[in-house]
Amino acid sequence: MGKITEEMVYNKLKEVIDFEIGLDVVSLGLVYEVKVDENDNVYVLMTMTTPMCPLAGLILQDAETKLREIEGINDVKVELTFDPPWTPDRVDPSVRAQLGI
Repeated sequence: MGKITEEMVYNKLKEVIDFEIGLDVVSLGLVYEVKVDENDNVYVLMTMTTPMCPLAGLILQDAETKLREIEGINDVKVELTFDPPWTPDRVDPSVRAQLGI
């Protein structure tokens, strides 16, 4: 039985910043799905605020790098999707209030 939890993954992903906006990918609602299997393999499905995001590659690499810092993690796969497209409605309500959106 694995010891890596989805909560651990989400907490680590909060360290991944969308450099253009200056907020983490979890608060922005860019993380669509997190799965952890019994062998501590982690799968993350995420998006960007726009398909034209010039920093998408860097953000995905940063997510994978941060997740590999979790002690005991086996394998990491971070997949990018634009289905469904991201909207500001996905932003954490407290962050939305700060941003006035």
